[in-house]
Amino acid sequence: MPHPCLTCGACCTQYRVAFHWMESDEVTPGGVPHELTQVLDPHRLCMRGTLSKPVYCVALDAEIGVYSRCSIHPNRPSVCREVDASWEYGKASPQCDKARVAHGMPALTLADWRWRDEADNDDDHPDDNGSSPAPPQAPIAA
Repeated sequence: MPHPCLTCGACCTQYRVAFHWMESDEVTPGGVPHELTQVLDPHRLCMRGTLSKPVYCVALDAEIGVYSRCSIHPNRPSVCREVDASWEYGKASPQCDKARVAHGMPALTLADWRWRDEADNDDDHPDDNGSSPAPPQAPIAA
């Protein structure tokens, strides 16, 4: 099961993505590609496509709810890095929930993160083929 964000993309179609101009690659090597931004005010830039309605970030490559990727993910703005998916870190994200609901998708739950849990290879959930490892043996006394 993939990370839920890889089949979503809703947040990139709901919010203005504004950040300090020093995050631009014109100033900071490896920063946000300047050609994908526009001036918001004397101190901030924003991602093209997020300043007015309908919002759709220029860096988004997606079919919302099917597949999603940020074309500049390693160089995305700090504000994008700060929006967590709901329950990814143990708590709900109102921004994530609102964006998903706006696209008719349910808010994420803890169950959406079960794929990250450790394998259920224990006595209550043995392997289907009966090849569970043998229990550790007690050390031999000298």
